[in-house]
Amino acid sequence: MDVTIQAQILKLIDELRKELNTSVLLITHDLGVIAKTCDNVALMYAGYIVEYTDVYTFFRKPLHPYAQALLKSIPRIDVETKRLKIIKGLVPNLLDIPSGCPFHPRCDFCFKLCTEKMPKLKKVGKNHMVRCHLFGGNK
Repeated sequence: MDVTIQAQILKLIDELRKELNTSVLLITHDLGVIAKTCDNVALMYAGYIVEYTDVYTFFRKPLHPYAQALLKSIPRIDVETKRLKIIKGLVPNLLDIPSGCPFHPRCDFCFKLCTEKMPKLKKVGKNHMVRCHLFGGNK
């Protein structure tokens, strides 16, 4: 979608949200749109919510390794860098998701439990949940 049209549509959605006093569920891969328009973020990987928090916490202190990797892979104007960080490996085939945590083959922090058991979505703060064995004493 052209950025001008996108901006108009997002503005219209926001106006309707305010006029109707309702919530909007926005599904997007665009982190810029999330930063500008959302109050809360539910980050998904392979069909599972891996992190849920308010938008400010998500961009300032992401906890899940996928969230951290995503944010390190986007360009920033306040940090000089020669190359963006990439997330190793490939997105899994959703018909053949890896055992344990679906992100474990791509995770820089993977350990044995990650390959064996799906982590539970755990509350780690007032409005912050994460699905990762690094949190909650499951190591």
